[in-house]
Amino acid sequence: MKWRVVLEPDTQTGDWAIWCPELPGCVSAGETEQEALDNIREAIELYLEAEPLELEPGSVLREILV
Repeated sequence: MKWRVVLEPDTQTGDWAIWCPELPGCVSAGETEQEALDNIREAIELYLEAEPLELEPGSVLREILV
């Protein structure tokens, strides 16, 4: 799956901030552009990782493909 990311240079440190507009709060950074891209890839994977659910008796869990 493809995600848009925005890279923003920090003029004071030379580092790169990076964020994914479609995933609120999914942000990262890196000393280089490539490091920032590698870091946001990991951040997106963690953001999308499903957490265990505690379901009420009789509940049914399904998955859908979008």
